[in-house]
Amino acid sequence: MPKTRELESRLQRTEQQLRLFQKVSRFMVREMSLQEVLQGVVSLVVEFTQCDSCLVYLLDGDELVLCASNTPHPSTIGKLRMRSNEGLTGWVARERRLLAIPREAYKDPRFKKFGELEEDTFEAFLSAPVIARNRVVGVINVQHKAARQHTGSEMEVLTTVGEQVGCVLVLARMAPTAMESANHVELVLASGPVQMK
Repeated sequence: MPKTRELESRLQRTEQQLRLFQKVSRFMVREMSLQEVLQGVVSLVVEFTQCDSCLVYLLDGDELVLCASNTPHPSTIGKLRMRSNEGLTGWVARERRLLAIPREAYKDPRFKKFGELEEDTFEAFLSAPVIARNRVVGVINVQHKAARQHTGSEMEVLTTVGEQVGCVLVLARMAPTAMESANHVELVLASGPVQMK
């Protein structure tokens, strides 16, 4: 019986992951503002990870700017900035790597305190780069008030969501008329043949 329960639990978690990815993908095809998409992604990540905080930072030159949050930071959205060489978030952007800290994230020597953010005291920290066209364009952070050992599944989900957000950012730069007038076949064929291995 315990083996059956474990398999059922894993299957249920896999189905939750699939639903999360499907919902994020649907944001990509809808006509929504980028802010609405980012807030929607944040809400989905919070629901999936049961985290206390989810923050999305995007690069603006050499600074990371807070652009979306599930916590009430209306005065900091678009205004809270850090240099890309600061904090855990900056480390993730620079190194292009996932970072998972199960407890006392605020004691990590790379940690940057803001003072106005409640998250400065949270224990667990999980962060992934937002990647578009193989470039880091931001970072997505998930934080828990209590210590938490992040699962491989959570890490993979956040990495994938970071890649999906990167695609959303690329699509957001395209004018709606560009999609209507694009000859997609020509675009594919002009990129050259695919080499199969």
